[in-house]
Amino acid sequence: MMEYQLYDNGILMGLVCKGDEAAFTELYNRYWKKLFAMAYSRLKEMQTAEDIVHDVFVSLWANREKINIELLENYLATAVKYMVLSRIKKIERERAYKRSYGMAAVIEMPVENALHYKRILELVETEVEKLPEKCRLIFRYSRQNGMPVKHIARELNISPKTVENQLNKALKQLKMAAKTFLHLF
Repeated sequence: MMEYQLYDNGILMGLVCKGDEAAFTELYNRYWKKLFAMAYSRLKEMQTAEDIVHDVFVSLWANREKINIELLENYLATAVKYMVLSRIKKIERERAYKRSYGMAAVIEMPVENALHYKRILELVETEVEKLPEKCRLIFRYSRQNGMPVKHIARELNISPKTVENQLNKALKQLKMAAKTFLHLF
């Protein structure tokens, strides 16, 4: 392990591309603190910042055979920046959604309505779990993680049109299920 500390990023990435876990660990140790500091400075959430850095490195490892990186430090910083911005956009969308649908009122609603709301959320989650695996994954990336279609396509190595088709399929199934279970209330 000690010898890896002497290698430059180019050599280490060459080894990582060949599946060398020790070289990957060296890169992780070399850049983790700096990338964490970048993410944390924008988000002010320790766990989220850690998750983002972890996800960047997981993606690097998962795509090691496909990617060609000339400037590793720039690549990692850009990946963290993109994920931080995606996370901020997701938070903003959630806030806007809560404002537009009066989600703050859920806290103050009568107990019976709150229970209905909770039950509806459980039913929706049950229906999401019934989706085919790929469709479910794409739906979660899009609707729960706020990832854009192009990013999902790149992450899953499929075409953007396939992502759109899978999202439409998921939404269609969820709408059909919603018609059924909303009659219960």
